[in-house]
Amino acid sequence: MGLNRFESSLKSWINDEKVALEFVSLLGMLFLDKNVELVLLRNQLIDRSASVVLYKHSYATNVVGRTLDIRDSLLLAKAIGEVDITDARLDIGKLNKEWIEEKNKYPDAKAFIEDKLKEGIGKGPAYHEPRDVILFGFGRIGRLLLRELIIQGNGSQLRVRAVVTRKVNDEDIAKRASLIRHDSIHGPFRGNVIEDFENKCIDVNGNIVKMIEGSNPEDIDYEAEGIKNALLIDNTGIFKDREGLSRHLKSKGVSQVILTAPAKGDIPNIVYGINNQGLDLVNEKIFSAASCTTNAIVPTLYVLENKFGIEKGHIESIHAFTNDQNLTDNYHKKPRRGRSAPMNMVITSTGAGSAAAKAIPSLKGKLTANAVRVPTPNVSLALLSLTVKNKTTKEEVDSVMKNAALSGKLVEQIRYSSSNESVSTDFIGDPVAGIYDAPSTQVSADGKNLVIYLWYDNEFGYTIQVIRLAKHVAGVKRFRYY
Repeated sequence: MGLNRFESSLKSWINDEKVALEFVSLLGMLFLDKNVELVLLRNQLIDRSASVVLYKHSYATNVVGRTLDIRDSLLLAKAIGEVDITDARLDIGKLNKEWIEEKNKYPDAKAFIEDKLKEGIGKGPAYHEPRDVILFGFGRIGRLLLRELIIQGNGSQLRVRAVVTRKVNDEDIAKRASLIRHDSIHGPFRGNVIEDFENKCIDVNGNIVKMIEGSNPEDIDYEAEGIKNALLIDNTGIFKDREGLSRHLKSKGVSQVILTAPAKGDIPNIVYGINNQGLDLVNEKIFSAASCTTNAIVPTLYVLENKFGIEKGHIESIHAFTNDQNLTDNYHKKPRRGRSAPMNMVITSTGAGSAAAKAIPSLKGKLTANAVRVPTPNVSLALLSLTVKNKTTKEEVDSVMKNAALSGKLVEQIRYSSSNESVSTDFIGDPVAGIYDAPSTQVSADGKNLVIYLWYDNEFGYTIQVIRLAKHVAGVKRFRYY
């Protein structure tokens, strides 16, 4: 009996994997032929194995309360291929769940898809052509931006055309290419990276990326490399005010700038999903994507402020160490950061509290914030200790956050985690801005004090937020169904 059960289980898995292989092939064709990207509860499916796709379907139980069947996803993907829809990003997880609940209303899967995607069918792209992208600075965020813009892109939205570094020679190009291929945290690059020393380029999955040497932004002529109307993403953190960042706009070929750090002065600091809709994309040319911590906490603060009202609070960021710190004790201009990062917890400052108030003006003067750098290389944890105006319960807070993660305008920014076994490395590569850890939430007996824990991949999750902002600023957003 035991052997029969084993054989039955194995056969069932093999059959599922066969279906998943067909699904993987189909979603690849949809992406390459129609620029239709399928995701599953915001998780990337492009360039993922059949077993990973099956795992994501199974993991859906923790999010939507049921396992999603790969056969339903394949059925719906085939129906998507039969309708006139292009240039779209569709959540097959959401569609799968709705199909289970509503399929009795429709004669077949195609009719269901035609109804659900009617706003995008027959419309085509909402933009005329893709935009060139320049990466100014090539550190942790710069390299992740290049990787993800190429893996997630097919040349139809944002095209990485150039990378600017302090020097460019054969050795430098070889080392930069190696750092694209291999990453100790995020793993190997899934594709081809080929150095072209003669032309000072790196070919990444067919994307020819020019390596340009330059420190003074205004001295670089990008048009000479065939780059025009480009969105430049500054990852150096050297220029943070309007005067400094405006130097990029003096370069030939650059029309917009995004800073991947908090900006100073009157430059808009944007947390995508919260305060991007009112941007003046005609007259404003410089934008900031704020910080990773600000992006992690603001969506949840927004939900809690709207539902319960926040009287006051404190934000503590338990942050992975960064390249800004020293490996061993040495001089550092900032307090405590000179001590060995892999050996110490280091109390330091963060501007996340004041930055949150810029994104949500009603929180001005209500939040304090601090940070502790800890000896882990990636994934951080924000602790929100809040006093609210309206009494609540843990159950209500969980329900509000789960709803925000499943529907509404912040589904890309918030994920709901119900596992009481999760640890930081479980969230490496998560594309959302912040992950709400439901089992850790605490509410005081009087219902007025909340303690919320939010995980965030301070590298990858932030990078994806930057890409979302970049597509918005560049005007190359696709139709979405989330």
